[in-house]
Amino acid sequence: MSKVLLIALREFVSTVFTKAFIIGLLIFPAIVGVLAMVGPRLFGPDRNFAISGELAVVDLTGKVTPELRAALTKGTPAAALADAIRIARGEAAGGDVLSALGVTPKLTLVERPAGADLEQEKAWLGVVDKDSPHLALAVIHPNAVEPKPGEKALGSYDLYVPPKQDTRVEIGVHQAVREAVIGARLKVRGLDRAEVNDLTTVPRVRSVTVSANAEQGTVSGLDFVLPIAFMFLLFMGVMGSGQGLLTTTIEEKSSRVIEVLLSAVSPMELMAGKLIGHMAISLLGMSLYLGMGLAVLTSFSLFGLLNFALVVYLLLFFVIAFFTIGSLMMAVGAAVNDLREAQSLMMPMTLILIAPWILWMPISRNPDSTLAVVVSFLPPLNSFGMMLRLSSSHPPPFWQVWLSIGCGVAGVVGAVWIAAKVFKIGLLMFGKPPDFATLVRWIRAA
Repeated sequence: MSKVLLIALREFVSTVFTKAFIIGLLIFPAIVGVLAMVGPRLFGPDRNFAISGELAVVDLTGKVTPELRAALTKGTPAAALADAIRIARGEAAGGDVLSALGVTPKLTLVERPAGADLEQEKAWLGVVDKDSPHLALAVIHPNAVEPKPGEKALGSYDLYVPPKQDTRVEIGVHQAVREAVIGARLKVRGLDRAEVNDLTTVPRVRSVTVSANAEQGTVSGLDFVLPIAFMFLLFMGVMGSGQGLLTTTIEEKSSRVIEVLLSAVSPMELMAGKLIGHMAISLLGMSLYLGMGLAVLTSFSLFGLLNFALVVYLLLFFVIAFFTIGSLMMAVGAAVNDLREAQSLMMPMTLILIAPWILWMPISRNPDSTLAVVVSFLPPLNSFGMMLRLSSSHPPPFWQVWLSIGCGVAGVVGAVWIAAKVFKIGLLMFGKPPDFATLVRWIRAA
């Protein structure tokens, strides 16, 4: 056991105390920190952007243009579209879409007669006017406000815009014309827009989560984020050091260092030491990211929503998944001579690691489905499947969790048994890389 621990310590120190590992461990938190500082400026609303220009309207109903004109500020050539929407809705704030975009729309209404030449009006869009740009041409359908005799459906409008125009401008114009059409429809029917708005607006309330101990406001999105967060931690821990086991084994074998090591320790001691050492490396990385996640929950006063048992289960299923997949990766590394030869044998491992991301959404949405239950008991996917179910809004029964752990332990025994036999023979084998049939013969021979 002392030799195994010495090998594990050597693997840990030689990996952790390197610039590459430290940079790789901290690069993700650094990226998150940079995005947190720069993201609002890059992806947030542009408060300096403003929609300003002329909107030409050909109103074939004769009833929409007055609504637009009444909504715009009287006596000025340009008016805030936010005020138009506010007045039309009877609200105290501007339109939801435009508020989200962070724009300050200003439009000048250009009225065109109903018999205007449409092609000539379209040509107006192409006229460049730096002082007052031509933003759009709206043509209101004759039945946009009232249906034609014998028809029940109402019409709409056509909107023409110049090329290479900012999408936010089009959204603003659509919002203005739409509100004017709705206002005209209500006015024809003798309805008050503010009263209709009050009757049809029901504020969305925040639900309350009722637990056995207390009641607290529901945090929307937590049930979506939590499973993928635990999946990421599990995947990062298994994949990161699993890849390290593969590469270090291949490097030591190709450089003949493995022969020196085998003169002092047995193949099983070497394999066990490598597994324990790289598992400690993964636990170090997982602990950092887990601590960051808990700190974020604490900063948003959401720490109480996390069941601490999930952390215990995460560590337990990580050990199961790591020993299963890590031992198989190390067996592949012992069987080949370089990384290029390992690609074909790594295909099953790659599919196993991709499968949880494919199954994440259906399992998270329906954690009690047949698919979710089957995956929970199918090594080596059971660790990922059960963590998704545990962190979902409908955790599985207690007996299913421990049955999954039992299946995982059985999978570990089988994976380590297979890997040990391949590892024992493959370490000193050179030449043509083996295929799967050759690996089966090695296992039987060992």
